[in-house]
Amino acid sequence: MQETMTLAWYGVITGAVALLFALATFASIMKESMGTPKMKEISEAVQEGAMAYLNRQYKTLIPFTIVVAILLVLVLPMLDPRVKGIPLMISFLVGAVCSAIAGYIGMNSTTKSNARTAEAARSFGLGKALNVSFRAGSVMGLSVAGLGLLGVSVLFLIYKDAVVINSFAFGASAIAFFARVGGGIYTKAADVGADLVGKVEAGIPEDDPRNPATIADNVGDNVGDTAGMGADLFESYAATTIAAMIIGNSIFGPKGALFPLLVGAIGIIASIIGTFFVRTGEGGNPQTALNVGLWATNLMTAIGVYLLSTRTFPGRDGVGIFLAVAAGLIVNIAIGALTEYYTANNKPPCLRIAEASKTGPATNVIHGLAVGMESVFYPMVFFAGAIYFAFWAASWVDPSHAIYGIAMAAMGMLSTAGIVVAMDSFGPVADNAGGIAEMAELPEEVREKTDRLDAVGNTTAAIAKGFAIGSAALTALALFQAFADEVARNPKLAHLLTNGHLVINLNNPTVLVGLLLGASIPFVVGSATMRAVGDAAFGMVNEVRRQFREISGIMEGEAKPDYARCVSIATGAAISKMIFPGLVAVIVPLVVGFGLGALALAGYLAGLTATGVLMALFLANAGGAWDNAKKWIEAGNLGGKKIDGKPNPVHQAAVIGDTVGDPCKDTSGPAMNPLIKVAGTIALIIASVLFH
Repeated sequence: MQETMTLAWYGVITGAVALLFALATFASIMKESMGTPKMKEISEAVQEGAMAYLNRQYKTLIPFTIVVAILLVLVLPMLDPRVKGIPLMISFLVGAVCSAIAGYIGMNSTTKSNARTAEAARSFGLGKALNVSFRAGSVMGLSVAGLGLLGVSVLFLIYKDAVVINSFAFGASAIAFFARVGGGIYTKAADVGADLVGKVEAGIPEDDPRNPATIADNVGDNVGDTAGMGADLFESYAATTIAAMIIGNSIFGPKGALFPLLVGAIGIIASIIGTFFVRTGEGGNPQTALNVGLWATNLMTAIGVYLLSTRTFPGRDGVGIFLAVAAGLIVNIAIGALTEYYTANNKPPCLRIAEASKTGPATNVIHGLAVGMESVFYPMVFFAGAIYFAFWAASWVDPSHAIYGIAMAAMGMLSTAGIVVAMDSFGPVADNAGGIAEMAELPEEVREKTDRLDAVGNTTAAIAKGFAIGSAALTALALFQAFADEVARNPKLAHLLTNGHLVINLNNPTVLVGLLLGASIPFVVGSATMRAVGDAAFGMVNEVRRQFREISGIMEGEAKPDYARCVSIATGAAISKMIFPGLVAVIVPLVVGFGLGALALAGYLAGLTATGVLMALFLANAGGAWDNAKKWIEAGNLGGKKIDGKPNPVHQAAVIGDTVGDPCKDTSGPAMNPLIKVAGTIALIIASVLFH
């Protein structure tokens, strides 16, 4: 046992290496020039607003974190003396703190790299701009993976029990939900306000310095797609690793528990190497460069895992477990390709939406909804295929090993989170760089280069959302299996078992009640988050209109807008309106579990996962397609932004469609991922204390 436990140190060391590499990368970025004084001023304003929001968000979450920690250390041991309250509390707090740290690291990197990316585009060209922005994203990506692996490995070395440290995943999940929802509300309130009043009503460019909401809009890109996405995938990484460790320990003992840590270590090393493959020249395609980095990372991970699994597990078990991990890696590539097809601005779905804009916003919205609905089916086929294949491959030697295959498919998918988050976080940097180029009045060719990166950033953001959704689906299944294992160990629930296992029978009305309740919750959270964006955008629109009306000289460029007021409105709305969805995510599974019992909670998890994944795919892909259809028109197609100096109605229709899609892809859709995983981690924590 002790000899096997020493393998956990590989997780500790690799996690530390990832953080050191991220630190070295950040230091190299800071050596790049920020450009003109005006560029530096704008960048610092964005950074100040982003960090102020993050500070306020985390301060708001401190009371919630304290209350949950107290409940873990006092209430659960009262319900079951076997529960180790102090380790649960410590693991929860460590998970919450690590999630917050990852957010701070990523936000600091991206907000300090935006002007440097714009200056790189101005002085050196597209290749250098991609290099700076992607390195900034890799700081976030490797911090997420490094902190996740380091935290889980250290806690496992201390407590030697994966069930105890599951609260690490719960801490990460709870913080991630608030970060995702709050960041999504902030970014879309600012974006909608800036678009509707600035682009549609006033007819000025997106990042025109005369628009009072433009700084808030640039801040929002970072709090949504950097801090929010980073927290989302951090908790996926932690929850998947811990669930796989629990299942592995129950089947193979210590080596089964430690194998997921080693898979994570291989993925991090591959991600670090993969970042060096992301290179392009002035006439190159940034999307191809990013894809090469992703493919290289997946290939290196697959080779490493094959060598590890065949050495760790004898005979066909080793090959079967490798194939399960490979299924997760294949889903990575497949989801990326499918998401790119449905959201890229040069693919048929986006082009159809753009063409539909000729007849107005209504047809644009109709076609966008159709694209979102269509885009759900094929990813689900790949998810289902990966689950079935992983289940089959891992059961070659013994059918009882099959559930470990599903967990390892999820682990395979999450193992490359380092480079996927890097690809996602590069997007806000490129977007901000374009905004700075516009506001600092740089030459038009600079904005053209940053717009190329921004268009790719929209696609990589959509790919990362697909990755996050897929990881949520597979993580939820792994958590579900771990929950079933814990229920089987609960002596109070022995009457629910069949041959020692929890069997979920859909003919049981208790299961059906839980299933229907779980299926409805994504709609409750989706409605709350969508309404939150609408209310916050209402306030933003009125403020921008007020400033245009009351501050004389704004439109002539003679007076400076009150940017801080718009930042304050977005911040206040995000903080206040993230509370209700967060409470729903945490409280409902507790009520179902303790009120209706373990079978109802199992049904709840199944319904929540199925509906949540479908909703997430639909909303994310529809929103991404609307956004890139607008950008395709803005690139000069179908008349571009203006015709004979007047706003182009086709472009205005596309802007309205994009505005509808904004809360879909960046607020309500992404909220589904942590919603699913919060329920799974809570269920796993309370499984040992359920009494009926």
